[in-house]
Parts: sequence; structure tokens; C-alpha cells
Amino acid sequence: MRRIFYSLSFLQKLWLTICLIVICTTIFFFLMFQYAYKQLYVSYVRSTLIQEGNSLVKHYHEINDDKKFEQFVSNFDNVSNANVIFVSNPRDLSACIPYNLSHQSFITEDDRETLLKGKTITKTGFEEKFKRQIIGVVVPVVKGEKLEGIVYLHLPLRSITELIQQSKWILLISTLIFAFVVLVIGRRIIKQMIKPLSRMEQISYKMANGDYTERIKYNSGDEVGKLASAFNSMSESLQKEDENRKEFLANVSHELRTPLSYVKGYSEAILDGVVKPPQQLKYVGIIRKEAGRMQRLVRDLLDLATLDAKQLPLNKEPNVIAQLIEDTLETYTQSLNRNEIKIVRDIDETIIANVDPDRFQQVIHNLIDNSIRYTPNGKSIFISLSQNKKVILEIIDEGKGVPNEEITSLGERFYRVDKARSRNEGGTGLGLAIVKQIIDQHNGEIRFSNYEGKGLRVIISLPLFEQ
Repeated sequence: MRRIFYSLSFLQKLWLTICLIVICTTIFFFLMFQYAYKQLYVSYVRSTLIQEGNSLVKHYHEINDDKKFEQFVSNFDNVSNANVIFVSNPRDLSACIPYNLSHQSFITEDDRETLLKGKTITKTGFEEKFKRQIIGVVVPVVKGEKLEGIVYLHLPLRSITELIQQSKWILLISTLIFAFVVLVIGRRIIKQMIKPLSRMEQISYKMANGDYTERIKYNSGDEVGKLASAFNSMSESLQKEDENRKEFLANVSHELRTPLSYVKGYSEAILDGVVKPPQQLKYVGIIRKEAGRMQRLVRDLLDLATLDAKQLPLNKEPNVIAQLIEDTLETYTQSLNRNEIKIVRDIDETIIANVDPDRFQQVIHNLIDNSIRYTPNGKSIFISLSQNKKVILEIIDEGKGVPNEEITSLGERFYRVDKARSRNEGGTGLGLAIVKQIIDQHNGEIRFSNYEGKGLRVIISLPLFEQ
């Protein structure tokens, strides 16, 4: 049974659910109808009979004459819905009822004791004596401590079958209308639910074939609407990722094409003897330079892929950030002197942060490389390190900055402000992308802006080390 249920489609499961709801609701209404019949109808008839019986007993005490009272009861019986009998001897009740009864007394000794106490007796249910489902009320006529007689009122109860038989067409029509309304509403609900799901199925096949442009139009705030919104977000992410992948492959191909053409062309020229000494050394130098560029590109690509996949474990430990900065700057002494670039420091040497020292120094290397590349000779690079709830590292160069509309592109792979100059000077266009990944894995943040009167401003914020 479970296998059959699992093999059903979502639409079939919904229709099965709605049909079960209709059936269960119909059964529930029928049971409630029975309950109302037993609890309300029977209770109402019983209270009515008791009220009529008490009124008759009250009248008996007022006239205080058995024959007159019997006549009064007989007249009352003619106009009442119930059968009413007055018996001065309760033991003779069965002989006074116009039904085919045995001579066995209808009132037992236990009933007689109850009547002597002035209490009313109710007999409900199927009585073999009457072959009928009845409700009977026995009201005692007590005078002093003597039972003068009883007033017996009984009324045949209409069975639930009789009631249903009488109103079967009303019940049938009501049930059909109810089922029709439920099915119409259910069909509308199912259509609203299935439509976005069917659309998701169609789009998912297109996505499997590389088409990420389709979107689902569904504005409901329910779970299906949230699923549709999440599906659209996933489609947008996959589309963007696909575009980035294509752009990445195009950029890698473009970056490798130039050095590979140099290596191939110059090596063939040397091998074919077209280039003679001492020009061969020059061409070998060019080949070496282009091989070095490809080596740096491959290294940066591997670093970026490892950081993207978060497969590179970071050995975070408390480090004095000022010391990491100074150790990195020492490697640039010759380059700074050659370009006559001055480093202006404003560094708090007491700041400690939980970082991977090698990766953080790689961040400093990439940023200083970038600053030196774009800072004119004779200018300065400003480095400041401070703390304000976080570690704040600022690096500002005196280059020409970045066009405001391109600030947001900084950190994208292969992005260069001056593409021709960067390529000539050996930049891969991946340095800032690597920096962003490393800072992100340190739970930090990096921002870029143009600094008025100077050049590009880089701000890195990191969590403070908490002991």
C-alpha cells in the first residue's frame, strides 16, 4: 500500500487527499447528526413530557377528584401529541395501555419505591412490550406518604432511519453540493499549487541543458511562493556563476594566449636558426619572462580555486599585525628605492589579531604590489593600523585612483584598471580577488574608495583578538 502511495504523482495525492476529506467530512456530519438526534431531540421530548406530566399532577391536586381527573386526562390525551394515561394503581398500568401487552406489571418494585419518593421515572429505548422505540415518563401522584396513582406519558420516537428516509433527498442534494463546492475549490487550489511546481520542472530541464534565463512568476507568500522565490534566486545564482565561468575561461584563454604565442614564436625562431647570437639571448630572456608570467598566473589560479573551495586550512593564531606588515615591507626595499617611493607609517604596534601569518602577509604583498604598480616615482604610500572595536588597516597610494563607476569591480577576477599597462608589468588581475577571499575567510571585510587628493584607498577590517 505504501509503495502504491509513493508511486502516485503529486497531483494524484492531492486529489486523493481531497476525496478523503469529503468522505471524512460526510461521515463526521452523519455522526454529528446522530449525536444531535440522541442528545437534543430525545432530551427535548423527555423534558416536554415531564413538564406536561407535572402540570397534570398539579391539576389533580387542585380538583382532588379521581373521576374528574380521569376525564380531564382523557380530554388532554385527545389534544396532546403524547399518549397520556392516569392510573390509580400503578400495577395495573399495562392493562390500561392500548397495546397488546402481557399481564406482567410494567412498574417494578424498584420503580414503585422511586415513585413513592416523588421522583419521575423515564423509560427510553426499545420496549418489547410495545415493539416500538419509545420514550415514556412516569410522574407520581403522591399524597402524604401514599402513592395515589401515576400519570404516564409516552411518545414513539422517530428513528434516525425514519428521519434520514424523510430527508434523504435533502441530505443527498446537500452532500452533492458540498462535494461539488469542495472539488471546485480543491481544483482551484491544486491548480494554483501545481502550476509553479510544473513550471519549476520545465525550467529545471532547461537549466540542465545550460539555459538559466527562465524565471517563475508566482507572487504568493505561502510555502510554494517561497519555494518559487528560492528557485528564482538559485536560477539567478547559477546564471551568474555560469557567466562568471564562461568569462573566467575566456580570461584565462586570453591571458595565456599572449605568453604562449611569444614562447612558441621565439622558440621556433631560435630552433629554425632565424635568430642568430647574440639575439638568441634576448629571445631566451623574453621566453623566460613569459614563462614566469604563466607560472604566476597558474599559481594565482590554484590559490584562488583552493580559497574558493575553502579547502585550504588556515593556521590562525594570535599575531602582532605590525610585525607582519614590517616583515612584508622589508622585501620591497629595493623596489621602493628604485622607484623612489616612500612608505609613510602610522602603525599601532600593540594590536594583535587571530590570523594565518602566511596568508595575511600574502594580502599585504598583493596590496603593496598593486600600490607600487600604480604609484608614480617620487610619491608615497601611506599605511595606517589602528583599532576601533575591530582591527583597521588602511593602505593609500598617490596614484591616479580608479574611476568611480569601476570601484565596485575591484576584486573581480582578471579585472584591471589599466589593462595594457598591468599586463606589461606582469599583473595577473587576480591579486585583489585572492585578497578578498583571504579576508573573507578571516571573517573580515575589505572596501575600496578613491582618497581625495591622493589615489586608491583600501580599508581592511578584522576581528580583534579576544583573550
